[in-house]
Amino acid sequence: MHTLNLGILAHVDAGKTSLTERLLFAAGVIDRVGSVDDGSTSTDTLALERRRGITIKSAVVSFAVDDITVNLIDTPGHPDFIAEVERVLGVLDGAVLVVSAVEGVQAQTRVLMRTLRRLGIPTLLFVNKIDRAGADPDRTLREIAAKLTPDVVQMTASGDCGTRQAYTVPRTAADPDFRDQLVDLLAGHDDSLLAAYVTDEAAVGHGRLRAELARQTGRATVHPVFTGSAISGAGVGELLSGIRELLPAAQGDPAAPASGTVFKIERGAAGEKIAYARIVSGTVRTRDRLPVHRAGVLVAEDRVTAVSVFDQGSALVGDQAPAGRIARLWGLGDVRIGDTVGEPGQAPSVQQHFSPPTLETVVSAARPADRGALHSALTQLAEQDPLINLRRDELRQEIAVSLYGEVQKEVIQATLAEEFGVEVGFRETTTLHVERPAGTGAAFEIIAKEANPFLATVGLRVAPAAAGSGVEFALGVELGSMPYSFFRAVEETVREALGQGLHGWQVTDCVVTMTHSGYWPRQSHAHGTFDKSMSSTSGDFRALTPLVLMDALRRAGTRVHEPMHRFRLDLPVAAVGTVLPALSRLGAVPHTQTALGASYLLEGDIPAAQVHALELQLPTLTSGEGVLESAFDHYRPVRGPVPDRPRTDHNPLDRKEYLLHVQRRLAGFGDRE
Repeated sequence: MHTLNLGILAHVDAGKTSLTERLLFAAGVIDRVGSVDDGSTSTDTLALERRRGITIKSAVVSFAVDDITVNLIDTPGHPDFIAEVERVLGVLDGAVLVVSAVEGVQAQTRVLMRTLRRLGIPTLLFVNKIDRAGADPDRTLREIAAKLTPDVVQMTASGDCGTRQAYTVPRTAADPDFRDQLVDLLAGHDDSLLAAYVTDEAAVGHGRLRAELARQTGRATVHPVFTGSAISGAGVGELLSGIRELLPAAQGDPAAPASGTVFKIERGAAGEKIAYARIVSGTVRTRDRLPVHRAGVLVAEDRVTAVSVFDQGSALVGDQAPAGRIARLWGLGDVRIGDTVGEPGQAPSVQQHFSPPTLETVVSAARPADRGALHSALTQLAEQDPLINLRRDELRQEIAVSLYGEVQKEVIQATLAEEFGVEVGFRETTTLHVERPAGTGAAFEIIAKEANPFLATVGLRVAPAAAGSGVEFALGVELGSMPYSFFRAVEETVREALGQGLHGWQVTDCVVTMTHSGYWPRQSHAHGTFDKSMSSTSGDFRALTPLVLMDALRRAGTRVHEPMHRFRLDLPVAAVGTVLPALSRLGAVPHTQTALGASYLLEGDIPAAQVHALELQLPTLTSGEGVLESAFDHYRPVRGPVPDRPRTDHNPLDRKEYLLHVQRRLAGFGDRE
């Protein structure tokens, strides 16, 4: 049996989960098709998902198509949960992108298709809901070619669309238009096929065209389009055939060293951690000791206590998971999403393909007695979604989380109440800014000199870097000048301390170079006892680094930047006169304005903080006919008053306050280094 790890992706409400149900039914895994409205689907297992009728967490089910085991991953469609989609993309062999024949290509559809094409993931498209009133598959196909990619070919014809009797018919070799479309599409990407066709049309038979279609689909060069209805089942058989014939099976040698990528974490009934991993090579067995690597660094080595793989709709406990399969692994207590288990370098890491969250809110327990339980619960949620990025303010006893949108906030609130019994409230959502160095600044402190109370010498230089480059740490001193653990302590502390710059926002797009280093070697008294007062430890470097870094950053200066969204706005021509002034009031800047018959297309930039306001105003401004797409695009310097963010790091900008905190910590807990 071969394995195919298949993702189902779509804009919210395009029918993705209903299609998953229909595929399971057609494959004989379930006896009846579940309903999203009734909360009876196989993949929406959370009570909150069933109640709201949306997918919140990715879910894995399995079915067989001839000699292929398909591990199908149903993903969320709402943009607030795009992080769930992101983690799945790195483990897929292929994807089905669902588009509604009623609504057509929507904002999230465009974002998903751009990402699938950029990553080179073989993708089929399924135009769903052809039996719904207002369905127009032909219009939708034109939109796909215009807005997603022109490299598509229609694999099925539809009839009686917009009625319950809607049906599909597979296009075959007997259809000359289908043959011509295949030749035009495929020959445009293969010179040998073009030459053979020009030399002798009859020599290029339908079998060769289908084989070439499978090859180019597997390379993500072309994208076959199927039509149908997940509710009635029309066209689903043809889609199943396309999945079997056109998408490439998983690769991997089960006899090679074991390696896999963790893309999901959940907790079992007893609170145990369960890791979902795509096994890229080798075979993972129960009782194996697996190294866990994070960003290429070994962080743990744990023993696998149980393994299950997906088969015929459920996860079956076994004793091994070979290459190509998706496995649930127990016993990896230190694992996180994005980690590599087993041999490093074999498995791809989970990378960020979509924009980061640009919103933040403070979460507070309704009952003061629940503060500890709230932190524990949010820590577990952060295991499952690292991008919520917990930020704890010990001074104010507050916890902040990052968000993609207001729906995500509602889901977090409901999850905390239903799964953890913690009632919470939220402050008003704020926009996440960043700081970038305005220039270059340097500072250093020498061991046993002036006001340096720590047994460490640290010098740092902060300089600007290219936008989007993140933080780079470099050494301007010899690596052998002191123990490696001290260098690692400095680098880790630099990255942590840059979480709050001069104005309290995360500092990014900079190079931090260590310019000075020094330490006192380990000293002992004559009777052999270790004397901390005479010996440097990692704790000295961790404590001193924030002071030096903030001093260097103060000399460099920083500029606060706000997140900007790139927007695309389709609206009636009559509404342009009212929409343009509204955009101006919201700080938006239109870049292009294009007349498209009776409609008008505006494209430009808008502050992320104003997107929600535009969404609320748009129905009134355009009589309900305006369609807005927006996604994070870049940061720009703040115009007007610079917003500050409350500090949570005991403020290394205030030397006296910071040193007092360090002294209290050491007095209370001793030197833990």
